[in-house]
Amino acid sequence: MNMFSRFTLPVVALSLAFGTLAVANPTTVKIGNIEPMSGPSATLGKQGKAAREMAVEEINAAGGVKSLGGAKLELIYADSESKPEKGVAEAERLINTEKVNVLTGCWNSAVTYPTTAVAERYGIPFVVPVSVSDKITDQGFKNVFRIAAKDSWWTKDQFTFLKDIQTEFGTKVETLAFVYENGDWGKGFATQWKKLAEEAGYKVVMDEPYPSTTTDLSPVVQKIKRANPDVLMLVSNAADAILLTNTIAEYKVKVKAIVASGGGHADPSFMKAVGKNAQYLFDIVEWETDVNKPGAKEANDKYKAKNGENLTGEAVDAYLAMYVIKDALERSASLEPAKIREALAATNLTNGPGMIVGYDAVKFDATGQNENASPVIVQVNDIGKGLERITIWPKNARRAGYTPVFPMPSK
Repeated sequence: MNMFSRFTLPVVALSLAFGTLAVANPTTVKIGNIEPMSGPSATLGKQGKAAREMAVEEINAAGGVKSLGGAKLELIYADSESKPEKGVAEAERLINTEKVNVLTGCWNSAVTYPTTAVAERYGIPFVVPVSVSDKITDQGFKNVFRIAAKDSWWTKDQFTFLKDIQTEFGTKVETLAFVYENGDWGKGFATQWKKLAEEAGYKVVMDEPYPSTTTDLSPVVQKIKRANPDVLMLVSNAADAILLTNTIAEYKVKVKAIVASGGGHADPSFMKAVGKNAQYLFDIVEWETDVNKPGAKEANDKYKAKNGENLTGEAVDAYLAMYVIKDALERSASLEPAKIREALAATNLTNGPGMIVGYDAVKFDATGQNENASPVIVQVNDIGKGLERITIWPKNARRAGYTPVFPMPSK
């Protein structure tokens, strides 16, 4: 062996050893998640957490972020308690103490709105799975990207549905009642409802916000009964959706239809708690288990086996958010916030495990809003296998063989 060989072999061996170590210990991508793990929206926060964890487990098992040498995604959680000031404080902590590379959250629009301002100030990309208040993407921020449809789109679809269902069944709707939780989410929907009702020529006979932490909604339900609307439109979190539905049944309120807005009405705990009192309810959501998309059934079955309940639209958005982040990381090949932000802005995700939603792509416009997001409307009914949520609108997405029930029959 010559002198060159004697020196190069150990160096080669050493470099191979370090190479092996580098592969065995890839970079970690820290994702900060601000969720309501306690308080009035806790069940939704926990569903979002479970969906995120399922996606990250899949991503890491498939090799992590390949452009970053197999970097694994690490989820770091903070409880907002559905309080804006807590969300803001936790965003500061996640950025400055935990040194997260990306933020997601916060489910409650009232928490997400001020919290995105913290991310913008520090230049940290913030992926919003589901908070729907229009103003979140109307701030002119460059680091905020929302996957779900914003509330002006949801409300527009609710009113288009009302028009279509009247035409389909030859039943006229003239009066509306608006009842909603008094946070940014509920008030955002109500603002849009009032404008759309006026444009469509409906008479609004009730406009009633309430605190979602309330333990007695009987005064509100008595007002609904006195107002006697054709259609009752609702925005509620889980606990108040349950309380409101059971109180409406107790007071025997009769309307032609109840149209809810996802959130608490889409929470699996809702149907368990109200049973037949939910029958014939219409609800607008981002996603439903009977959606005809590749991988949707398998993802739902997997989630249900882990968590004992179906995926909700909000949970699907949280699941998809992890794949959107992973896709951006692959294209950025960097943990620099500016490069991740640039990759998110150029997103055009059309396939892969995360794309089990009803629309065809995630692509963000100049404001950071996913321009393809669109909800569906379901009806709660029992068609022989117990109460279930059945997709009915748009009509081309309606479950084959199902005819919606409208107006709601008297019980």
